[in-house]
Amino acid sequence: MVKPVFLSTSRGVMRADNGAEFVTAVERLSRILAQKETAKRGGAAAREVLAETFIPGREVAVEGLLTEGSLRVLTIFDKPDPLDGPYFEETIYRTPSAAPGLVQRAIVDEVGRAAAALGLRHGPIHAECRVNDRGVFVLEVAARPIGGLCARALRFEHGVASREIDSRSLEELLMRHALGEAPDGWSRESSASGVMMIPIPRRGIFRRVTGIDEARRVEGVEDVRITAKPDQLLVPLPEGASYLGFIFARGARGADVEDALRASHRLLHFTIDPELAVLQSLHG
Repeated sequence: MVKPVFLSTSRGVMRADNGAEFVTAVERLSRILAQKETAKRGGAAAREVLAETFIPGREVAVEGLLTEGSLRVLTIFDKPDPLDGPYFEETIYRTPSAAPGLVQRAIVDEVGRAAAALGLRHGPIHAECRVNDRGVFVLEVAARPIGGLCARALRFEHGVASREIDSRSLEELLMRHALGEAPDGWSRESSASGVMMIPIPRRGIFRRVTGIDEARRVEGVEDVRITAKPDQLLVPLPEGASYLGFIFARGARGADVEDALRASHRLLHFTIDPELAVLQSLHG
């Protein structure tokens, strides 16, 4: 595996299975890191490349909240699509996790140990793990909540026993925690939920999307948000750093949520024109 040390959304992450592929991947990542804006933002980190062993297995994401070193896991997201490379574009996050209770406890334990090893003690964390027959492997722990619009897939409830259910977004829960309020008594809603980060199928100029109304009418789908702008240059991974948009769904079971997200996505049709090279004539 070849990775940058500061980029997000799997940008620049590539799998290499032999020496030749490794050299190609490093050269490709070097070109990404040399881009003007990327190099400026990364500073010294834009001159570093991380090489590590590829870990097979299912991938999960963990959303957590640290209070004076004590970790409370808010949710574990399953990533049902395989992430085996050569690039690692994420698509669906769904929760609650379908992993057995013993596996979930192992995930929580390993993420807690990783956060402590990094010296993280207070505030939100977002972790990525691989799970296989050998155990749980923490890929990264970031001192931040989940990125983009994905947090809209999470709602937290309080007062279920009294039937007077109060609901909060992840952002509100984090703000209250930052102001000193304990997160005790709050838990993720009882229904399953999920989000699809709509992948970019190919490089080109985004013109339009059709089928949004039909996609929103799929049972279980709550919203479809297209974040790409008309005439925007779309760049897929590993060079790209964005998605076409997001689909949100809720349901009784995680499988229902996943089915709704996939059905909604199939109804969206994107018009992407080829990128035309601009040639400049030289007059001497």
